[in-house]
Amino acid sequence: MEPTDIEKYLAELKSSWNVVTSPPARGGAGGGGSKISQEFKFKDFKEAIAFVNKIAELAENEGHHPDIHIFYNKVLVEIWTHFIGGLSENDFILASKIELL
Repeated sequence: MEPTDIEKYLAELKSSWNVVTSPPARGGAGGGGSKISQEFKFKDFKEAIAFVNKIAELAENEGHHPDIHIFYNKVLVEIWTHFIGGLSENDFILASKIELL
């Protein structure tokens, strides 16, 4: 995905998602793809887990699974299309749906 496309799709999201670029893997094979990430904060662990469970149900229904990191009352969501090793339009659609949870 071109940087101008990424900026266009980011502008359509409600939250300020970050673009994270992974360095290429050792030996130059694979890696180097972009992800979008967002950290969500909650009152406590229980609320964070409830949010993660909603994401899990959404992801299963969409057939598109983000990486989810849980830190007590914070949830870090990273989205990218594993098959292409970077971003696609579907990543931004999933991000938008997560924002509505």
